[in-house]
Amino acid sequence: MDFFSAQDQARKRTRRLVLLFTLAVLGIALAVYGAIWGWLRLMEDPGSRGRGAPARASWWEPRVFLFCVGGTLAVVATGSWIRILSLRSGGRSVAESLGGRLIRPDTRDFHERRLLNVVEEMALASGLPVPPVYVLDDEPGINAFAAGYHPTDAVIGVTRGCMQLLNRDELQGVIAHEFSHILNGDMRLNIRLIGWIFGILCLSEVGRILLRFRGRNNPAPLLGLLLMVLGSLGVFFGRLIQAAVSRQREYLADAAAVQFTRNPQGLAGALKKIGGLVHGSVVRHPRASEAAHLFFSSALYRATLWWATHPPLEERIRRLDPAWDGKFPVVTLTPSGEPLGRETLARGGPAPDLASALWGGGRVPAGAVAARVGRPGPAQLRFAAALKSVLPHEVLEAARDVIGAQAVVLGVGLSADPELRHQQKMGLQTRVPPGVYNRLCALEPLLAGIPPGARLPLVQLALPALHGIEAEDFVLFSHALRWLMESDRQIDLFEYTLQRMVRRHLTARFYPERARPVQYYALRPLEPAVRVVLSVLARAGHSDPRQAEHSFQVGWQSLFGNAPAPPLLPAESCGLAQLDAALERLAHASPAIKRRVLEACAAAASADGLLEVQEAELLRAIADALDCPVPPFVEGLQPAS
Repeated sequence: MDFFSAQDQARKRTRRLVLLFTLAVLGIALAVYGAIWGWLRLMEDPGSRGRGAPARASWWEPRVFLFCVGGTLAVVATGSWIRILSLRSGGRSVAESLGGRLIRPDTRDFHERRLLNVVEEMALASGLPVPPVYVLDDEPGINAFAAGYHPTDAVIGVTRGCMQLLNRDELQGVIAHEFSHILNGDMRLNIRLIGWIFGILCLSEVGRILLRFRGRNNPAPLLGLLLMVLGSLGVFFGRLIQAAVSRQREYLADAAAVQFTRNPQGLAGALKKIGGLVHGSVVRHPRASEAAHLFFSSALYRATLWWATHPPLEERIRRLDPAWDGKFPVVTLTPSGEPLGRETLARGGPAPDLASALWGGGRVPAGAVAARVGRPGPAQLRFAAALKSVLPHEVLEAARDVIGAQAVVLGVGLSADPELRHQQKMGLQTRVPPGVYNRLCALEPLLAGIPPGARLPLVQLALPALHGIEAEDFVLFSHALRWLMESDRQIDLFEYTLQRMVRRHLTARFYPERARPVQYYALRPLEPAVRVVLSVLARAGHSDPRQAEHSFQVGWQSLFGNAPAPPLLPAESCGLAQLDAALERLAHASPAIKRRVLEACAAAASADGLLEVQEAELLRAIADALDCPVPPFVEGLQPAS
């Protein structure tokens, strides 16, 4: 299943689940109404009716019905809203609610550093921002999860046992599994499941409160007992739905992880160790049950077949390793130790041509854009590991603390012109804290030698450290970055991409991003936005107006067929402000529309049939704005003519 199909499936699953939970809540409300109606019949005093007055026989009592249904829906909706609101910070809230501890990007602990290295490589290879990583220190079992509403607020969480007992290949398989959940759009649904089940559970809590009321002919205790029973029953069926949804996605995530790493033995080895470990994959935290569907393997001590949130361990292993003899290895509690410098690359062949990829001296096929969205492979994983190996050690270390990360981002944005570069540094001296400025001056010679293709990946590596920035410092940093981009009175494509990446992925730290509902299922309402994006791409790739016009026409026709195309927009009508507005509108299109738009963008940027590597980076920025992560273009690199 490709990225766009997975997104469509995630939306369909969400709609089905909303329907199922709505029906479950309505069923509970009707049961409450039936019980109250029956109680009213029993309590009716026959002597209060006249001889000829009919007994209450109608099942329809509008006021009682509205009270029961309205009250039940209010309790469930309020409980769900409160629980989801408590998780409004996304993955960070989920990890902290499970007892997670944030791993500092500059950690010196062997196991933490190895884990962060694996996560960084996975993020660079998949085109996603590097997520913060949490460790559940009190959990000796082997387990992991990905949580968040969106890739911009996603986190990876692992248990202490997962971090310490797995070797690097096994850890890589587990992390690849979790990244597939991020790419397939599973995370938002997972958090909603937590809230919905909690809302139904609130009925039982209300029932316990009503049981405390006493009094003759007081229906409160009876109603309380009923709510406890129905609430528990509702939670039971909610857990069944939760488990069924989780089981069907785990096989897909396993397959995606193998496709990513080309190493089924790594993931199979992690599952085998779970079977051989006395703690298995159990998570002992009190809130583990409500988040059980998030985890890599079953987090519960015992789960019946219906309640199992994951497929049987043996079946998952046999799908990965058909030759498995059915025996689990004996796993001791001794942490796995291996030299940190021995960083293995993904299977599948040698590392790609770093010179072509980093310096922009190669080309990639134009048709590779939409096909690669959300589908990283071993070539991208090898490229990510190799890229980190060529970056200066001092720069990598700086990118792992808050002060150094700010200096790195500002440093890669400095002009290549020596005179302008000096003026920019003088301007930054009054706009950033002294610590950031001093670090920038120390790193400047190293940052000046960073290859063009490595600048944006370096910014990705700095994002986790920047998540630790204080709100006041973030305001200063964002203003300084904006000034730097505008200091030469023009913003080139790299500057635009840099500024948009930082703004999009870092702003979510303080202002959680809302869901982007699908508003467009047809292309016609989006024609003005498409025209702006294609015009920007055409002008960016060609200084000759005739070539730019031809590039625009190729992109337009690939999207709308042979219908008459409008002319290329003049430069003043397709600036960066117009591009921002157009991308924001296109972000509300359906996945199928986004696929076609990206294919048209690739056609416009490569009217000669090939896509220059530097143009590919701009396409990645556009795809990121549309929530379509594109891995690095490192497969099939061809020499530039």
